[in-house]
Amino acid sequence: MKKTKVDLLHYTFSTSLFGYKKSEVDALIQEISEQLGKFTEENMLLKSKVEELQNRLATYRKREKVLQNTLVTTQKMVEELKVNAKKKAKTILEEAKQKAEDIVKDAHHRLSQVYSDILELKRQRQRFQIELKSLLESHLTLLEEEKNWTEEMDQIDKKVKFMFK
Repeated sequence: MKKTKVDLLHYTFSTSLFGYKKSEVDALIQEISEQLGKFTEENMLLKSKVEELQNRLATYRKREKVLQNTLVTTQKMVEELKVNAKKKAKTILEEAKQKAEDIVKDAHHRLSQVYSDILELKRQRQRFQIELKSLLESHLTLLEEEKNWTEEMDQIDKKVKFMFK
C-alpha cells in the first residue's frame, strides 16, 4: 500500500505501556514525510521532464523520418532527372545525327544533280557547237555557191548583153 506524505503525517501508532516515545516517532515521521514529499515532487517533476523529453524525442523522430523520406524522394527525383536528361540528350544527339546525315545525303544528292546538270550542259554546248559549226559551214557553202552562182550569172548576163548588143 502506497503512503503519501499526507498519509504519513496523519498516521498514528498504537501505543503500548513501554512503547516508543511519541515525540521521537512524530519527529521521525515528520522528517520521513518531508523527504518522501520531496522525493514524490522530484519524481513527479522527473516524470514530467521524461514525458516532455519523450514528446520532444517523438517529434524529432517524426522530423527525422520526414527528412529521411524527403531525402530519399529527392534522391529518387535526382536519379529520375538524370535518367530523363540522359534520355533526352541521347534523343537530341540521335536527332542531330539523323539531321546531319539527311543534310549530307541531300548535299550529296544535290551535288550529284549539279554534276549531272553540268555534264548535260557540256553535252548541250558541244552539240550546239557542232550544230553551229555545221550551220556555219552550210551557210559558208551556200555563200560560196551563191558567189559562184552570181559569177556564173554575171557571165551569163555578160554573154546575154553581148548578144543583145
